[in-house]
Amino acid sequence: MPNRLAEEQSPYLRQHAANPVDWQPWGEAALQRARVEQKPIFLSIGYSTCHWCHVMAHESFEDEEIAALLNAEFVPIKVDREERPDLDRVYMTYVQAMTGRGGWPLSVWLTPELRPFFGGTYFPPEDRHGRPGFVTVLRTLARAWRDQREQLVAEGERVLAALREHFGAEGRNGGASDRLAATDAAAASDGCYRYFEEAFDAVRGGFGGAPKFPRACIPAFLFRYAVRQGVTSDLGRSAIHLATHTLREMARGGIHDHVGGGFHRYSVDADWFVPHFEKMLYDQAQIAVNALEAWQATHDDRFAALARDLCDYVLRDLADPAGGFHAGEDADSATGSAVAAHAEGAYYVWSSDELRVALGDAYSLFAAQFGVTDGGNVSAARDPQGEFTGKNILAQVVAPTELASAFSLSVGEIEKRTEAALTRLRSLREQRPRPQRDDQVIAGWNGLMLSALARASATPAPALAERRSAYRAAALRLAEFLRRELFDPATGVLYRAWRERRSGIAGFAEDYAFLIQGLLDLYEATFAMEWLQWAEALQTKMDALFYDVAAGGYWNSVADAPDVVLRLKEDYDGAEPAPSSVATLNLLRLAALRERADWREQAHRTLAVLQRQWRTAPQALPQLLCALDFAQTEPRVIVLAGDPAAADFGVLADVVRERLGPPGVVLGVTGGAAQDWLAERAPWLREMRPQDGRAVAYVCEEKTCQASVALAEELRRTLT
Repeated sequence: MPNRLAEEQSPYLRQHAANPVDWQPWGEAALQRARVEQKPIFLSIGYSTCHWCHVMAHESFEDEEIAALLNAEFVPIKVDREERPDLDRVYMTYVQAMTGRGGWPLSVWLTPELRPFFGGTYFPPEDRHGRPGFVTVLRTLARAWRDQREQLVAEGERVLAALREHFGAEGRNGGASDRLAATDAAAASDGCYRYFEEAFDAVRGGFGGAPKFPRACIPAFLFRYAVRQGVTSDLGRSAIHLATHTLREMARGGIHDHVGGGFHRYSVDADWFVPHFEKMLYDQAQIAVNALEAWQATHDDRFAALARDLCDYVLRDLADPAGGFHAGEDADSATGSAVAAHAEGAYYVWSSDELRVALGDAYSLFAAQFGVTDGGNVSAARDPQGEFTGKNILAQVVAPTELASAFSLSVGEIEKRTEAALTRLRSLREQRPRPQRDDQVIAGWNGLMLSALARASATPAPALAERRSAYRAAALRLAEFLRRELFDPATGVLYRAWRERRSGIAGFAEDYAFLIQGLLDLYEATFAMEWLQWAEALQTKMDALFYDVAAGGYWNSVADAPDVVLRLKEDYDGAEPAPSSVATLNLLRLAALRERADWREQAHRTLAVLQRQWRTAPQALPQLLCALDFAQTEPRVIVLAGDPAAADFGVLADVVRERLGPPGVVLGVTGGAAQDWLAERAPWLREMRPQDGRAVAYVCEEKTCQASVALAEELRRTLT
C-alpha cells in the first residue's frame, strides 16, 4: 500500500511512495506528529537523479525490517532538495560542520523542535569496514532517545546556537566598512588567481585532484581577471589558459557525453575520464556560458561548438513541451530488456563488439580516437565495483590532428567521419532504455539556462551561425513559460517548481537571482524592454523578501518561515553560485541600465558584508569576485540606436559581443514607449537616434559618450 508520498508532486518523493517506510512529506502534519508522539524525526533529503539515494533506498528503505524499525522509533520524513533547498542547506551545513563532509542522500536526526542531533550521508545497511551501518545507527539513536533524551536535546541546541552565532556574525559583517577599498579588491582577485594557478592540473586541466567537478564560477572569474589584467598581458594570457585548457580537457574526457551531448555531473578520477553519469541542467547552462566566453577570449570555434553541443542536448533531451526545461537525467538505467536490472552508466558505455557492428569500416578510426579496447578501457583501479568490466567509456584520447597522418586523411575528413560515427551511435543508443528524467522545472536552474540560450543566440561565432535563431526562439519561449507558469503577477511572487502544474512552494533567493540574471542577458540579446522591466520588478520583490536591510546581503529563505531553524547567508560559490554573488552583479547591471544609485549602494553593502570571506578565502567566492570587479569602476555603457531586427543594428551588436570586454552593459534605444521608459531615469538617452536611417552605436565611459559610429570597423576600434 502506498505511503503518503504517493500524492506528492515531486518525482523524488513519488519514487519512495511504495517503500514500506511510513514516509511523511515535510509539512505541519508530520512535524505535529513528532511533537505529539515525542519521537525524533529521521529526515532523509535527496533528489530524483541521485545515484546513492537510489542505492540507500534499495538497500534500506525497501527492507521490511529496517522499515519497521524506522516506523516504530522515528517519524520518517522525506524532502526533495530541489523543492526545499533552504532546508537542505540548513541540515547540510550541520552535517558538514559535524563530519567534515556532505552529499546526498543526506540523513539527519532531529528533535521534534527540528534541532539536529546526529547526521551523515549514505549509510550502508550493515556495519562495514569498522563503520556503523544504518541498522546500528537507528538502534543506537532510538536507545539514546529513550535513555539520554535531555543530552540529545541539549546537543541539538548547542550545535544550532553555534551555527547561529557563526552565521549571525557573518550577517553583522564583523564591523567591516561598507566602503570597499580598491586595494582590498585587487588583493582578493590576485589571491584567488594565485590559488587556482597553484591548484591547476597543467596536464589534464581542472583544479586539484580526484574527484573533479565542473565548477563554472572558476572559469567565469578567470575570464574577468584576464580582462582586468589585460588579455594580452602575461597574467591575462595565463588566466585564459587556465580556463580554456580546463574546458578543452573536460570536452575531451569521458565526463563529456560525446554521443548525445552535455556533461555528466563529475569524474571520479583526476583525468575527467570515469564520470558519475547523472546530468544536471545547471551544469549544462553554466558550462555553456563558460564555453561562449572562451570563444570570446580566443575565437577558437571549438568552444562555440561546445556551447552548441550543450544547448542542443538540453533542447533535445530536457525540454518540456510547455516551454521549460527539466532538472536532469539519472546516472542509472536498465541494463537491457530486463528493466528491473539497473546499473550506473548502462546507457552510455559500449563493448568493442557493439561498436564494430555499429560502425563497420569506420571502427578502427573511431577506436583509435576514443580509446576503445576489446577488453574495455576502464581499469580495475578506476572501477572498484566492477561496474564497467568489458565496457568502454568514450573519451577522445587522440585529437583529429594527431590522427591525420596515421590514417592518411585530412583533419577535416577525420572530423566529418567522427561526426557521422557519433550520429550513428546516437541513433542506436536511443533504442536502449533511457535513464529516468527528473521532469521538474526548477525556476532558478531555468534562469541559468535562459542566460545560456540568450547568450548563445547573441554570440557571433561561426559554429553558432545556423543555430542562433533557434536559441533565441527557445530563450523567448522559456521566458514566457516562466512568466506564465511560475510567476504570480498579483503578488509579484516567483514560485520554485513546476511539474504539469505549479507547486505551492514559493521561490528562494537563488530562484530570483538566477532568473533576474537570465532576464538581463535576454534583454541584452533582444533589446525587448519587457524583460528588463520584469527583471526590475523581480529585483524589487527579491529585496523585500530576502535582503538584510540591517547588514546587507541576501538570506536564502524568508524571515517568517516557521519550519526553518537557521536562516543562512550563503558564502560559497559551488556547483551553483551563491544567491548573493549573482544578486550583487545583477544589482550593478541594473544600476547601470537604469541609473539606480540605490541599487549600486545595495550591491556595495552586499560585497561589504561578505568581505571577511573574500579577503581571507577569495577562492570560495569567485563568482562574487566578478561582481567585485564590476564595482571597482564606473561601468561602460554601450548604446545601440536603431531597429534590433535590422541588419545594420545586428552588425553593430555582433561587434559588441565578439570579444571579452570590461565591466559594462548594452542598451538598445529603439524609439517609442520603450525609449521613453529608459529616459525616465536617464534623460540623456532621449535624444539618441539612428542617423540618416542607419543604426549607430554610442560608447559611454565615465559618464561621457563618444561620438556615434555607424561602421563595424569604427566601433571595433572604439572598443579596443
